[in-house]
Amino acid sequence: MVKAIVIGAGGRMGGRIISLAAATEGIELVGAVESAGHPMLGTDAGEHLGLGKVGVPITADLASVIGKADVVIDFSHHTAVAGHLKIAAGSGKAAVIGTTGLTDEERSAVKKLAGEIPVVLAPNMSVGVNVLFKVLADVSRILGDDYDVEIVEAHHNQKKDAPSGTAVRMAQIIAESLDRNLNEVAVYERKGMIGARTKKEIGIQTLRAGDIVGEHNVLFGGMGERLEFIHRAHSRDNFARGAIRAAKWVAGRNPGFYDMQDVLGLK
Repeated sequence: MVKAIVIGAGGRMGGRIISLAAATEGIELVGAVESAGHPMLGTDAGEHLGLGKVGVPITADLASVIGKADVVIDFSHHTAVAGHLKIAAGSGKAAVIGTTGLTDEERSAVKKLAGEIPVVLAPNMSVGVNVLFKVLADVSRILGDDYDVEIVEAHHNQKKDAPSGTAVRMAQIIAESLDRNLNEVAVYERKGMIGARTKKEIGIQTLRAGDIVGEHNVLFGGMGERLEFIHRAHSRDNFARGAIRAAKWVAGRNPGFYDMQDVLGLK
């Protein structure tokens, strides 16, 4: 039985992970963490989800509960991830990080700590999205520079980061396959007299509206044809199930920096 702590327990994703973990064999919730001042602090992690009391109070002190766990599942804020990981590393606990919006510096800190504990970091833990990641690498390599690449992502109106971590990862995968530096070729906005599209740019556009869970459209446009790959999330459950699957997989692994491609055996 893998014992898990969910960080970001009061958020949308944290709540779904807690709910689905309660119905999943092989994993047990032993801790729930939220930020200082959160209105749910001190309440039972199951009550506000309709699960009844599960005997796990929500706390702001990860260090006080880390000893109970095998793995922490972090869906909090990007500025807090490194601090959480240091606490996990100090106790030799594995980690699954689904938090998006990490800066290059924050990502480097995660990679460094992955030398001490096993860490799964993925901007999207959906099985379907991770299969698509693999497909995009192959398609980009085959099509080469003759096809323009555009990525459009849409999410709900409360999402704070843009573009989504999933869209960024798609762009990184495509850029790597085409031997391009994403920092040099990414185009995030177009307006006015912009001139002709450059051959190597990768467009990444963002939509925010209503309650859209998540949609990503990757378009390869050639002369006389185009290919489009679309992933639509109907609920957050597929992300939560992926996070639980990652937690069960990473617990007890050797220290290292892993992603969902490792978890799903796609490498």
